Amino acid sequence: MRTTNFKEIHKRYKGKWVALTSDEKSVISSGNTAKEVYDKAHKKGFEEPILMKVPPEVAIFVGIVKIKD
Repeated sequence: MRTTNFKEIHKRYKGKWVALTSDEKSVISSGNTAKEVYDKAHKKGFEEPILMKVPPEVAIFVGIVKIKD
């Protein structure tokens, strides 16, 4: 199973919106707004793209989640 290289996506699209294929392996379109990106992806024939805002900077987050029984 191949994993998505978000480092490469960040390098190329930081601060932008991107539309990804359902397997999250390929960028379909990119732009400044989610609507613009969705419309571009839809015109290319992708009915339900995954939209993602690429952060302008990489930040490390460490957290703990407690699940109640």
